[in-house]
Amino acid sequence: MSSLDRRQFSPSAARNRDPILAVLQRVLPGAGLVLELGSGTGEHAVHFARHLPALRWQPSDADPAALASITDWVAHSGLPNLPPPLCFDLAATPWPVAAADAIVAINVLHYSPWESTPALFAGAAAVVPEGGVVVCYGPYRRGGAHTAPSNADFDEWLRSVDARFAVRDLEAVETEARRCGFGLEAVVDMPANNFSLVFRRGGGLGVRA
Repeated sequence: MSSLDRRQFSPSAARNRDPILAVLQRVLPGAGLVLELGSGTGEHAVHFARHLPALRWQPSDADPAALASITDWVAHSGLPNLPPPLCFDLAATPWPVAAADAIVAINVLHYSPWESTPALFAGAAAVVPEGGVVVCYGPYRRGGAHTAPSNADFDEWLRSVDARFAVRDLEAVETEARRCGFGLEAVVDMPANNFSLVFRRGGGLGVRA
């Protein structure tokens, strides 16, 4: 990697990208625009854009270092369906994307203040069509308890980094989603005690997934 190459590398992204891709292949539309919130290093964006060529994958982040990394990953990939990242905070309205067919947020909710969760679904409701999906990946508490001791340790570490960060309660996230018109369609068990939550606009609002 040259001194001018600003790409960052995340071991966890390399480990979880294929299990997440398998979920996305099942739930994303066959074509259209996917807005990825909090794209981090940009490695996921490249991997998903490469394996989902019929979708236009729009990365985004608010952190300057992340944006630099994503920009160089995009340039290095040369993928025609992967545009440069957008700089924006998901809590800022309106979003710079007027319409998206789906939204993906990987390891976003626990690394941001709780206010970002209702902001995410409110923003999604403004840009995602009826039947569109929001996919949120990460660790979650269920029934008020952690699903593994390692997640409890991770939660404690998150709070030590920033008191506003925490592993979120799945039920609280679902409540915010429902308030904005998104039903919880699926909870998919993932490696390393994580989950993929699949919300669909207008879907399953009368039935608990």
